Formats: sequence, structure tokens, C-alpha cells
Amino acid sequence: MMREVTAIAHGKVNLHLGVGALRDDGYHELVSIFQSLELRDVVTLTEASPNTGVAGRVVELECATAGVPTDNTNLAWRAVDIVFGRSTQQPPAVRITLAKGIPTAGGMAGGSADAAAALIAANKILDNEFELGELLDIAADLGSDVPFTLVGGTALGTGRGEHLVPTLSKGTYHWALAFSRTGLATPAVFRKLDELDRTPHLDVTALSRALRTGNPHQVAPLLHNDMQAAALSLQPQLRTTLNTGMAAGALAGIVSGSGPTCAFLCEDARAAREVAAELSLSGNTAVTSGPARGAHLKGE
Repeated sequence: MMREVTAIAHGKVNLHLGVGALRDDGYHELVSIFQSLELRDVVTLTEASPNTGVAGRVVELECATAGVPTDNTNLAWRAVDIVFGRSTQQPPAVRITLAKGIPTAGGMAGGSADAAAALIAANKILDNEFELGELLDIAADLGSDVPFTLVGGTALGTGRGEHLVPTLSKGTYHWALAFSRTGLATPAVFRKLDELDRTPHLDVTALSRALRTGNPHQVAPLLHNDMQAAALSLQPQLRTTLNTGMAAGALAGIVSGSGPTCAFLCEDARAAREVAAELSLSGNTAVTSGPARGAHLKGE
């Protein structure tokens, strides 16, 4: 009987994203507070027939969402290849199926979250051969957001985002999300950011203190994203989205990560639904909450 393992991937929002200087390795020094969201993808690994003759490899990736790579450039595919490649066992050949709920190229770490879920699923197929610390090392090699989407919750990220320290966050935060019809490539947003005359915002002391209160009214004015100006420059219509959400009753609105998804912190679940309803008149929306778990196996 062919085994099938399903894992849940959670998106994220940056409550703070401070972007420092460009480093010698081509990455920017970041200071970020991440929050994992209930918005999710589903990643399923299914053992392929032994007759494929390619044991220990991904043989196919299926995803119905346009714009998602279905070859070995997909981070989930790469994640499985790396885990299987480091195993002392003889892993089976597998097929990957992605069911997307997180927008593609939306600044919510959808691809990174899929990779984190794929790590969990591949490790399960290997009867949990690797400890979490080993999976985190692989996650950091895959991408800056993969380690956080693996652990979830609320965390301070430094370096290029891969060095994580849990951040105390009380209560539940409710979000309305507005998705853009056109994605933004993260490298393009960073290039635009480097063209701007700006001062990096790297201090998260006040936001960290506010999160300990569990009061969204105290958190809202402290949300910040250094990349927002660059994203707005590349997609000026996002200004209208932000203004619409605020006029509908959001406590604060920011571009999520590199964009173009706009995230609106709301007082409660009802307010989030009302803001999303107003935003839905001009595009796709969702309502979600956080903090959520990191990547995990379905049913666990």
C-alpha cells in the first residue's frame, strides 16, 4: 500500500519589517517580528509506484493554482529532495500535491510555508529520522522565511530572518487580507528599496511590549514595514487598498512583507469580516487570525 502524508503550511505576516544595509553576501540585514496565521496551504506527499525506478526522488508536483512552479524550482520539491538526500535510509519516490490558500507572490511566505510543510511530511515518511534542529538547518538553506514558517507562533527574526527568538504575544489578533491580482517578486522590491533615500527602522522594543498586552489597539500604531514604500512605488494602486481598509474600520493596514497583499489588523473577528467585505468589492479577500502554529502534520 502506498503511503500518503499530509502537512499543513501556515502563512505569515510581518508585524514589523526593518531592512538594514545590504550585506556582502547579497542579503539585507533584517529585524522582523513574524506572526503565523491560520491562512494555510495543504501539502501532500504520496509514495509513487516502485516501478518508477527513481527511489528517493520527487517524480511529480501537482498544483491547480496558476503561477506555482511544478518542477524542481519549487521550494517544496527542493525541501523533499534535500531531506531524502541526507537520509541514511532508502526513501521512496514521491509525488507532491499542493492545495493553495496562501496567495502566490503575495508577501505571505506561501512558498516558504510549503517548503516547511514538505520538510515535516518528508521526515514523517522517514519515521522522523531528523530532529527539529536539523530540519531548521535545512530550512535556513532553503530560504529566509522557511525557518519561521516551520516553527510558527510569534518570533523576532534577525540576520536575513533565519535567526529566531520566540516573542511573547498574548491574545488573538484578527486580520482582513486583501489580495492583489498581480504578484510582486521579492528581489524586485528589494532593488526598488535600495534606490530609495530612507532610514531603516530596526527597533522593535515598543512593539514587543505592546504584544505582551494582547491589546490590538496598542499593537496597531506600531505595525511597520520598511519595504512598503518600495511596494507602493511598484504598485501604486495599493495605496487605494490601504485607504479603503482603514476607512472600513481597520485599526491599521500595512503591506505584508514584500507585498502586494495588504494586511489589516482589526479589533475583533466581526470587524475583520466587515473590513474584508468592503475590500471584496474590488478584489479577493480573506479573514484570518494569529498567532497560529508552524508547519505540522494533518490531524496532529
